[in-house]
Amino acid sequence: MIELSRREFVAGVATLGGLAAAGSLPAAEPPVRNGQTHMKLSLAAYSFNRALSRPGRNQAGEMTLDDFVDFCAKLNLDGTELTSYYFPAEVTTEYLLHLKQKTFQLGLDVSGTAIGNDFCLPDGEKRDAQISLCKAWIDHAAVMGAPVIRIFAGKIPKGDTEETALDRCVAGIDTCLEYAATKGVFLGLENHGGITATPQQLLAIVERVKPSPWFGVNYDSGNFRTDDPYRDLEKIAPYAVNAQIKVAVTRNETKEPADLKRMVDILKAAHYRGYVVLEYEEQEPHKEISGYIKKLRQLIA
Repeated sequence: MIELSRREFVAGVATLGGLAAAGSLPAAEPPVRNGQTHMKLSLAAYSFNRALSRPGRNQAGEMTLDDFVDFCAKLNLDGTELTSYYFPAEVTTEYLLHLKQKTFQLGLDVSGTAIGNDFCLPDGEKRDAQISLCKAWIDHAAVMGAPVIRIFAGKIPKGDTEETALDRCVAGIDTCLEYAATKGVFLGLENHGGITATPQQLLAIVERVKPSPWFGVNYDSGNFRTDDPYRDLEKIAPYAVNAQIKVAVTRNETKEPADLKRMVDILKAAHYRGYVVLEYEEQEPHKEISGYIKKLRQLIA
């Protein structure tokens, strides 16, 4: 162990303080891994968005979250992502523990959950509600044993600037991240349009969020609508703490079938270790998902 004298320590702190003041601290670093890749399979409940009930919106559906968990177990998946949209309007501890018990008995991890937040909103009741929503789901995730929550950045409010929206977004993440760290829950910022529509925009947020081992990126393979989505996914993959795979990409405005192998290879090159979550957004999920799971199982082997 290298020991520093008090003078050396104080000098080092002063140097860091000067760098911070000058805005020249090193950019955020990707999570430290072990140089090898390891992936497990999960399925996002959003894959059945048209079929699942949304009790919070009083929308009935042909499936419940329990049905979805059963479907994941039939596919012999490692995990199941329980998206927040399909939970009861009032989420109770009893309901969360029911899901925890059911998934465990079926041999499934709750690989994560997700919220549809917007941290770009101006100060006020609506913004406060977004912070409260995130903190509430941090609590829910902790009870279920879900290690990560997919969060959004948000969109620029009408008449506002991207710079101001970025400031608010970073402040919102910092506030929620501080709380998430006390509960042992990761926050994964998703590339989801708005001020995360490009890798440059997403990483600009990542670099400004206060350093925390509980923060990273949710790699969504279908959400960059640029001239080369694969190139852009390579830029964010090293920061991934969760990964979603979609079966289509949009190159500029043209939708095309996804190169699943290339998507997985990008994660392998980044030495990603964690869940690969299929989020199926096309037609006939009951019929088509099993085939894509089979392909992904072969690709991550």
